[in-house]
Amino acid sequence: MISVQNIAGGYHQKNILNNICFSVQEGEFFGILGPNGSGKTTLMKMLSGILPVTKGQIMIKNKNVTAYSSKELAKVMAVLPQLTQTAFDMTVKEAVSIGRYPHQARILPRWTVEDEELVELAMKDTGVAGFAGRSIQSLSGGEQQRVFLAQALAQDPDILLLDEPTNHLDLAFQQSLLSRLKSWTKKRNLTIVSIFHDLNMASLYCDRVMLLSEGAISDIGTPYEALQEPTLKKVYSAEVKRHYHPSHQSPQVILDSPGSPERQVRITEEWLSIHPEYIALKSPIPLKTLSSAVVHAGIGWYTTFLNRHVDLNYSTDHAQVDLIRFIQSKGFDPNETAGMMTAVQLEDVSVKMTELAGFSILTVVTAGTGNAADASSGMDRLSASQGTINTWVFVNGICSEEAFIQAVITATEAKTRALADRFIQDPVTKTLATGTTTDSVLIAATQQGQELPYGGPATELGRAIGKSVYDCTIDSVGRYLEKKRHA
Repeated sequence: MISVQNIAGGYHQKNILNNICFSVQEGEFFGILGPNGSGKTTLMKMLSGILPVTKGQIMIKNKNVTAYSSKELAKVMAVLPQLTQTAFDMTVKEAVSIGRYPHQARILPRWTVEDEELVELAMKDTGVAGFAGRSIQSLSGGEQQRVFLAQALAQDPDILLLDEPTNHLDLAFQQSLLSRLKSWTKKRNLTIVSIFHDLNMASLYCDRVMLLSEGAISDIGTPYEALQEPTLKKVYSAEVKRHYHPSHQSPQVILDSPGSPERQVRITEEWLSIHPEYIALKSPIPLKTLSSAVVHAGIGWYTTFLNRHVDLNYSTDHAQVDLIRFIQSKGFDPNETAGMMTAVQLEDVSVKMTELAGFSILTVVTAGTGNAADASSGMDRLSASQGTINTWVFVNGICSEEAFIQAVITATEAKTRALADRFIQDPVTKTLATGTTTDSVLIAATQQGQELPYGGPATELGRAIGKSVYDCTIDSVGRYLEKKRHA
């Protein structure tokens, strides 16, 4: 659809772009990225035929862009520049209708049913149909931006060039607009080339992206391929981190800045409160957390950690909603709370503070073995709630991603060894239990102080976690068994 062949060009006999070479396929959503001054808008002007190239050529549908008349090119390509203004006062519908001009005959132009349908559809798809009769001058900047996008869509082009289409739009309209544009690439084979400043939006919606830097191509490919951390740091001269969207593979980019340092905090037993209904730890700062909690499982930053006691016959059908309501009833913010459940008596909790050179950990374990299970047996069984081993480890230090995952493994291995040493059996298989059917684990770190890159058993952090989790599990299981014997 578009072939750019080794072009160069710029302004006032000075090249802004050099040796630019790429192609865009029919129905592709192609993003152009780069810092200010990298040549994005210059390239867009060359693609639209506004700015001539000094070297190379641009082919639009196998025809040199210079071979099109302005009206012929407008039938094929619509352009929405970054800043669009009108000196005339007209209604929204009149402004959108201008998009049909390239398709009108030069002599005796006639408005057709197709023209009307395309204008109405463009207004609907951009969310401006509701004020079709209003003056365009009465609209906000974001609303005007949508009107001019509707004008471009009304041209019914094969190619749509956009210069920051979400500029001035609020978050909901950004999502709505880009989702509609993406759907048009699939339903109508519309080819879109768009400049983006927002790397994350480009990653979510573009099929491929091209990174420009100082007038040259730095990288080109799918967002997964092109938005690599070393490349982004070099192109933008900024400290960034690349992460992944929680629901699909598109990478997301965030600035990595230390900002204002938080006050130094150590998580100790003083932050822990134990009640018959729940155990809570309230941190004065958010802690980076990895957990299998009922509420806020996964990775996040939380200030409150809650382990709720439930009855032996508690129904788990609506456990998450029920736990959120419980958290609220105790005066905690559910958005800031990682929450678990257990049928264990919370007075049997085992708590241990471990001090080491440069860092420390607080371990909290509640354990019951009424639903003990051997995970290696693969037996089908209902997930009962009359047990559960919930393990919390709070680290006063800076844990890497690897350390978090290794800490979970180390804590699980230590728990399993403690159950073996207590001779806890799976009641179905009569083999040694590896845990219970409803265990949870949580690792949280202050991300202050000493850096702790690893959490395996060969490291200081791993040894501390392994020993403390083992000791606390042995202790808590012992209390549970003692009560069971006297029941």
